[in-house]
Amino acid sequence: MHPLNFPQYPFRLRNTAGRTQVFDEIRKRWVALTPEEWVRQHAVQFLVRERSYPASLIAVEMIVQLNGMNKRCDVLAHGRNAQPLLLVECKAPEVPITQEVFDQIARYNLCLGVPFLLVTNGLRHFCCSMDHEKQSYVFLPEVPVLK
Repeated sequence: MHPLNFPQYPFRLRNTAGRTQVFDEIRKRWVALTPEEWVRQHAVQFLVRERSYPASLIAVEMIVQLNGMNKRCDVLAHGRNAQPLLLVECKAPEVPITQEVFDQIARYNLCLGVPFLLVTNGLRHFCCSMDHEKQSYVFLPEVPVLK
């Protein structure tokens, strides 16, 4: 897999029927190791190991209803009060982070109303703090640590 702009983590990998899989510690199951999944697994480990988000408060590929349609958000981290805190949109390393990607996570956030958004392709990361009252946002220099 492509080297990413995250610390290295010890993932459990296996080959089954010629396909590589990674064990997802959040979903407690083996999943196909696609480039996007590689980024998602790194983002989750980064939140848990570097930013103190408890694994038990993280949801992966959670379904959200958007205009009557089921969509899956990549990662949703909750605060210690169990309220949604950080929404993460992951793209494969070869996918550029464009306005379209920000529009996608913003649509998901219409349903969730989280205060922080993170968009990453594993190479570039953009985190912002949302001000829902003023309908504005501010880019942050790094992902907030959970306190």
